[in-house]
Amino acid sequence: MKEEIKKLKETGKKIKDILSLLGLEKMKTEMRALEAEMQAADFWADKNRAAAVSKKYENYKKEIASWESLQTEVGELLELAKDLAVTGDEGLEMELKEKIIELEKRFSKLEFYALLSGKHDTKNAIVAVHAGSGGTEAQDWAEMLLRMLFRYAEKKGWTVTLLDESRGGEAGIKSAIFRVEGRFAYGHLKSEHGTHRLVRISPFDAEKMRHTSFALIEVIPEIEDVGAVEIDPKDLRVDTFMAGGHGGQSVNTTYSAVRIVHLPTGLTVACQNERSQAQNKETAMKILLSKLQKLKEEEQRKEKAELRGEYKSAEWGNQIRSYVLHPYKMVKDLRSRYETADPQAVLDGDLDELVEAYLRWKKTHTT
Repeated sequence: MKEEIKKLKETGKKIKDILSLLGLEKMKTEMRALEAEMQAADFWADKNRAAAVSKKYENYKKEIASWESLQTEVGELLELAKDLAVTGDEGLEMELKEKIIELEKRFSKLEFYALLSGKHDTKNAIVAVHAGSGGTEAQDWAEMLLRMLFRYAEKKGWTVTLLDESRGGEAGIKSAIFRVEGRFAYGHLKSEHGTHRLVRISPFDAEKMRHTSFALIEVIPEIEDVGAVEIDPKDLRVDTFMAGGHGGQSVNTTYSAVRIVHLPTGLTVACQNERSQAQNKETAMKILLSKLQKLKEEEQRKEKAELRGEYKSAEWGNQIRSYVLHPYKMVKDLRSRYETADPQAVLDGDLDELVEAYLRWKKTHTT
């Protein structure tokens, strides 16, 4: 029983450390501010804003309650252990062991959040999917990845907004960009940044030959306070065009879609989801600022690596994961070495184990 109690004390310390890492008190302060906003008389005047605030409040409330409940239970079990030391009751010892096992199971699920300690991990994510070379085959693969990411976000309870999409000629997509709103969205989805490789029997090949396709997923945090990033209007080229898509207000009727090109870097952002040109421009600018901030941070990391004498080429387009559907079934992450023989589950959005394996690998490979 001594080992179980020792482990329980260690778990209590880990919980305290993780709560400090997550910034529990800051979360409570933000939660109170959200609660005050929700009580305002005109709170529902802007329904979209009200829905976002309400959801954020509930997420904070659920997260805080989970950790505080766990922390309280550790204290109660330690008190129970003191009673056991006095009475030596075998029934009490069995009860205590069972409760400690159950608590450890709950803690292991929440411990995952200790891995999400990056600068932008709590933020929303901007995600782009691009088909590689290979025409229809690659475009179909890109759409499969888009569906996978949508499914994953749906399972997490996050809100997904498609901002721009370029459909393929016969099937699939050439590219798509979307926003994922939810606490820790970027922290989870950053594991998907890179080139994804698919091996399968092509549904577009009459001879049923095996094909290899590539698609790129880009993931950046949505940065509200870009601070150090300044853009000279002269460095921007803003194009407007008719919004395309499956139909709806302003689609193929007005020049509401916006494309912004940052001339010094060549970064391009397009948005056509919003109803007006002004809204699309505002969203596109926000994405561009986030991209520029991420680019700046990447350059700073490279500079530090060069000073250490350990500079390596950027891994922007390097293959990170392979999905094999034929002649055998397997998904293998080439960074964490995690693999599974159930690619269909992965493509249906079951990414948690891949994400956790990546974050654990990342933690051990961060200097």
